[in-house]
Amino acid sequence: GVSCPPHPVPRSFLLINMCFPCLFTISTAEVGVIEAFGKYSRLSQPGLGFICCPYEQLVGRLSFRVQQLDVRVETKTSDNVFITAVVSVQYQILHEKVFEAFYSLSNPTRQITAHVYDVIRSELPTLELDAVFEAKEDLAMAVKQSLSVTMSRYGYQILQTLITDLDPDQRVKNAMNEINSSKRLKFAIAERAEGDKILQVKRAEAEAEAKYLSGVGVAKQRKAIVDGLRSSIVDFSEGVEGTSSKDIMDLLLLTQYFDCIRDVGQEGHCKTTFVPSSRSTGDDVRNALLQAGAAK
Repeated sequence: GVSCPPHPVPRSFLLINMCFPCLFTISTAEVGVIEAFGKYSRLSQPGLGFICCPYEQLVGRLSFRVQQLDVRVETKTSDNVFITAVVSVQYQILHEKVFEAFYSLSNPTRQITAHVYDVIRSELPTLELDAVFEAKEDLAMAVKQSLSVTMSRYGYQILQTLITDLDPDQRVKNAMNEINSSKRLKFAIAERAEGDKILQVKRAEAEAEAKYLSGVGVAKQRKAIVDGLRSSIVDFSEGVEGTSSKDIMDLLLLTQYFDCIRDVGQEGHCKTTFVPSSRSTGDDVRNALLQAGAAK
């Protein structure tokens, strides 16, 4: 008998015989990273996948969903007011840079946080407190530009940065509210004074208009009285012969005098009426003394 020496078995054949498939699943909007013997091998897309165990290994998963990181930064303004700013960073992994996103950074959130701290603490100290609230959009744009330049090299896209909160010390907020309240009170007082001024002007204009109309009425009344007296004198002189115009005028004035005495006596606040009975000097002095005593 002839014996044949055994042939050596190739190492690749042994590895293939030692390999057995291991199944796994990748969710939608995710990608799996597979290594072979500790070296990057390939990416696994969403769905059912497999690796050849034991020399292949699924070492990680990356999500393409938009993620948000909220960073709280405390710093002070140029007028020495401490303020806490909350910056929200929305970012996403680039599809074409999955390798860089997985292997370049061990902790991407810490990298983003460091850049946010750097930008905010370099920009806010140059602004006063009132200007900070007005410059929110500029601050957010500065943070986005700084992050976009840096993180794009590592496979991350910065979609948006938002300054969601600016919170100074409570005592500072109380002082700002008091200042605002004082300004509004001052404005209200000025508006009220302006309203009073307008009312006084309108009241004065109304009084002037009333006096003008009253004067017009008095003038028309006197004209009507004169016309009536003229008509009465003409009618009386035509009806009674031998009377002069002076006699008729004296009679009319005496009639008006008695009408005036009657009207004064009918007034509720009138208590004493002095009617002169003669034209002597002694009577005038007596009436003056009586009127002075009544006035007391």
